[in-house]
Amino acid sequence: PHELKEARHVAKDLPFLIPGIGAQGGDIKETVRNGSTKHGNGIIINVSRSIIFASDNADFADAAYTAANNFREEINKYRPKKKS
Repeated sequence: PHELKEARHVAKDLPFLIPGIGAQGGDIKETVRNGSTKHGNGIIINVSRSIIFASDNADFADAAYTAANNFREEINKYRPKKKS
């Protein structure tokens, strides 16, 4: 997250593709706080492994949906609030 904060300081509006969240155990809170632009966007967080391996049973679709939704909610919890 420290390097991400430095990169965001240099590239204020550049979108970042961020690996290392989900199965790799990266810190969602610090990643979102340090990687987001001042408008609360600018990051694309890859959690594909956590989603595609959510289940290897017949409930895969539901498990994948739940995993994706849980990550979305967690990420959005730490996004800076948009100022009107």
